[in-house]
Amino acid sequence: MPNTEMIMPKMGESVAEATIIKWLKKEGDTVEADESVLEIATDKVDSEVPAPASGKIMKLLFNEGDVVQVGKVICLIGNESVVGSPQTVVDSPKAEIVKPVVETVNQPIVKSTSTPPATDHGLRTFSNRFYSPLVRNIAQKEGIHQAELDTIPGTGKEGRVTKNDIMAYLPNRNKSTVHSSQSTAVRSNVVEKAETTNNNQQTIINNPPVQKPAVSVGAGDEIIEMDRMRKLIAEHMVMSKHTSPHVTSYVEADVTNIVLWRNKMKDQFEKKEGEKLTFTPIFIEAVAKAIKDFPMVNVSVNGTQIIVRKNINIGMATALPSGNLIVPVIKNADRMNLYGLTKAVNDLASRARNNKLLPDEIQGGTYTLTNVGTFGNVMGTPIINQPQVAILAVGAIRKKPAVIETEFGDTIGIRHMMFLSHAYDHRVVDGALGGSFVRKVADYLEQFDINRTI
Repeated sequence: MPNTEMIMPKMGESVAEATIIKWLKKEGDTVEADESVLEIATDKVDSEVPAPASGKIMKLLFNEGDVVQVGKVICLIGNESVVGSPQTVVDSPKAEIVKPVVETVNQPIVKSTSTPPATDHGLRTFSNRFYSPLVRNIAQKEGIHQAELDTIPGTGKEGRVTKNDIMAYLPNRNKSTVHSSQSTAVRSNVVEKAETTNNNQQTIINNPPVQKPAVSVGAGDEIIEMDRMRKLIAEHMVMSKHTSPHVTSYVEADVTNIVLWRNKMKDQFEKKEGEKLTFTPIFIEAVAKAIKDFPMVNVSVNGTQIIVRKNINIGMATALPSGNLIVPVIKNADRMNLYGLTKAVNDLASRARNNKLLPDEIQGGTYTLTNVGTFGNVMGTPIINQPQVAILAVGAIRKKPAVIETEFGDTIGIRHMMFLSHAYDHRVVDGALGGSFVRKVADYLEQFDINRTI
């Protein structure tokens, strides 16, 4: 019988490629249908790929660390009768990836008038640096010449430039040029270009190179290599601080009604639904309402253009058992009632902690909420999740004495209070907008109806 072709599966609508992290089987091993054969990674999501049929692994067409396009054959599964037959003779895997595949990707709008020079099948350059077909296609569409492409720092295996690397590079492309001397990880002189407003000429400003601090290792110190997700987080955080001038506004909110309502409803909800009723969906509901009032916090920046997002897709930062962080996204949060938000929050949080999220479920966010109160913190200064322009941190809810205004005068009472920390990109969100937005979120929380149902 002929071999069964095992293909790279489609992990989401916007996912065009995946990286092979680890082969769980080797050539000659037998597998059962639906038994895991390899582990793959797309952005921060890792997944196992099961065998489509039972048989023997005849040929592994790619190596660990290779980036493979969705739909490509990655493995052949056969049985004893086909060992050594002509069907098992397969050309080098490089033949499978030499032809770039044009994929649709979300990318910034940048005018382009040139194309990169031809290279060895679009995969390797004169510097012998590997570029995946998707990265090559993005570079070609954006008019990135080969010399410029070679300067982009890569976070992939052996310094490979990933899709995340080139997409993170594009928004700052006209502001800085990063050079590499001894390796792609060493940054040299940064040249910033500023357009003059009167004659469209450009002024070149040479900035001194960014020096990394020298780190000494003492006796007894332990050295731990970052895992793949931590490297991605580190790169993304540094890029965000480099891209956006962060400003943070703080508001204290009286959430007594929310606490009393949840205490009244949580046992009933858990008994009926078999799930916890947390504060997170209530916070997301308030954020979605405030975005309706202040849509200019639901935007992205592309050069000198402001992109106002039509959809309100709210990401919720979720801590993983490994200590890393991931941000699943609730799409169209403003269209859900509190029950729908609660089910969505619980589902995404559970699958995030069990590494079951799909790639599409961590993409497309337009605003992010993070709960630093989970760790007992009363407030924080969160870093914006690019390409968004704002993020809200909610702190721990604490009982505090507070002034209560009544029709008979002011009185002192014990109230449940919480700080909101709103960090925003000062390029497009001024203090008036950033402060008014977080105040509006607090207003919605304080006006929560204690008699509402779910």
